Amino acid sequence: MTSILGISAFYHDSTADLIIDGEIISAAQEERFSRKKHDPSYPFNAINFVLKNSGIKLSKIDHVVFFEKPFLKFERLLETYLAMAPKGFKSFSLSMPIWLREKLFQKKFLFDNLKQHDSEFKDIEKIKFSEHHYSHAASAFFQSPFEESIVLTLDGVGEWATTTLAIGKRNDLKILKEIHFPHSLGLLYSAFTYYTGFKVNSGEYKVMGLAPYGNPKYKDLIIEKLIDLKSDGTFRLNMKYFNFATGLTMTNNSFSKIFGEPVRNPKKDRLTQFHMDIAASIQAVTEEIVLKLTKSISEEYNIKNLCLAGGVALNCVANGKILKEKFFNNIWIQPAAGDAGGSLGAALAYWHQELKKPREVFEDKMKGSYLGPKFKEKEIEETLTKLRAVYEKVEDNELASKIASELSNERTVGWFQGRMEFGPRALGARSILADPRSEKMQKELNLKIKFRESFRPFAPSVLREDIFDWFELNYDSPYMLLVSEVKKSKQISMSDEDKKLFGIDKLNVKRSQIPAVTHVDYSARIQTVHKDTNKKYYDLINEFKNITKCPVLVNTSFNVRGEPIVCSIEDAFNCFMGTNLDILAIENFILYKDKQKSDLLKDYKNKFELD
Repeated sequence: MTSILGISAFYHDSTADLIIDGEIISAAQEERFSRKKHDPSYPFNAINFVLKNSGIKLSKIDHVVFFEKPFLKFERLLETYLAMAPKGFKSFSLSMPIWLREKLFQKKFLFDNLKQHDSEFKDIEKIKFSEHHYSHAASAFFQSPFEESIVLTLDGVGEWATTTLAIGKRNDLKILKEIHFPHSLGLLYSAFTYYTGFKVNSGEYKVMGLAPYGNPKYKDLIIEKLIDLKSDGTFRLNMKYFNFATGLTMTNNSFSKIFGEPVRNPKKDRLTQFHMDIAASIQAVTEEIVLKLTKSISEEYNIKNLCLAGGVALNCVANGKILKEKFFNNIWIQPAAGDAGGSLGAALAYWHQELKKPREVFEDKMKGSYLGPKFKEKEIEETLTKLRAVYEKVEDNELASKIASELSNERTVGWFQGRMEFGPRALGARSILADPRSEKMQKELNLKIKFRESFRPFAPSVLREDIFDWFELNYDSPYMLLVSEVKKSKQISMSDEDKKLFGIDKLNVKRSQIPAVTHVDYSARIQTVHKDTNKKYYDLINEFKNITKCPVLVNTSFNVRGEPIVCSIEDAFNCFMGTNLDILAIENFILYKDKQKSDLLKDYKNKFELD
């Protein structure tokens, strides 16, 4: 038996995972335990969890693999600062003490931290280092259901690479082509995230959600001024307009002058049609780049499978368009596509590449991404009693029918079942659920439960066998990483008056039979639910279908804005008591808000720093 601990840390979304003989056993993000969103610190709690869950002491682990090479990253920083000196001295002087204290001597730093888990861990040579984009590529290919595949990774930046093309065959993976820093699609998108007033490394999905409210009127200007885009999808940024290489901001004054407005201050400036048009424009540019890249590599290599990873692979709108274009027969996207998945890729790369171990190929090597903690009945009951919660316990066969009935009456439910998801999406284990047929549900969930911007869309969970009746998609999407249109037969045409509306005013127009999950452009970010992966969730949706003839539920993450997805029973109860959620279902324990003690209600709205 060979055990490998993978670690990703010190930038954002620190994680740990454990694989044994090539099989992923556990994985979790540090933020879920620390309750600090995108926590970049050493993943002490996540490591504790994966060790405890497998009953293995750290000193008995065979290998520990970190997801990138700090010396290469340091080399890139030094070369960049030297090339642009004296510009960027302030940024340089701020970053160097951290590098010299922690990051440059990371092997020793990791070793000292690892000893906290087990004083008998004494072999520093067990610690190995992968490369950032190789870890991304490995996380996608080695867990995919393909014997052979093209692997495309796109993100901000690793050591030097920002975009890589690799070919995977059986247990071998080789990177063939790279685009290097500062030329980065991820950083280009983040520059517009910053410009529209959202937080870099967490607000990119808001830009994607805002895009359908606008018109891509600045698309040609972006391609003309900011990026040199070739016909094969390769590109170079015009660094005259960006500040991220050596500065403390993403863009500079020249960037703002192009578009005629300053960077939006989220504390003072409202979102306007201008910002919606900017979001639409950068989304359109991103889609064009990604489509050109995937088209050219499909033609060059004539391999019919594509794997995607890196932060840009979370752009599910672009993913849906790749699938629709049919450059490839099959697409598989790593559910933890960002840096969180780097820990898994590092461990898998070591197993297959360094140890030369063979690779089994089967349909769901990620186990539905349900890889985090779960809780036993006795522990749940003891915790709820300690929290002074009022609850009732039901049998397995009652849970689905009771909760489905409540959902059909437009009640909102916190759904806490089984193992927590790994990656940024709630997939029916730590989810808030609602009735998609309700016209008021999107606004209500955003403003009264999630405490977030009203424009943010919600995703549908749909039974896999019913997807093609409701959406223009007939393809597995278990990880909520593909966007497609709501079926034409389910859409409601806009009136002439509706078509004249601008921006957020479009939000209140009923567009389909499932308005709560239909975005303003008739699109939806789809999760297909499979009986063999998550039976409890499947049974719930099936019961809802029996009551309503609708095999779809609204599924959003169980948290409020700025809060990591709930991890523990206490997290779930606190969020339940601090929001307008009606019901909480923790395994077979059901809590009704109107039966809880009033002194347990919480002021939750301002508890977390806004993202």
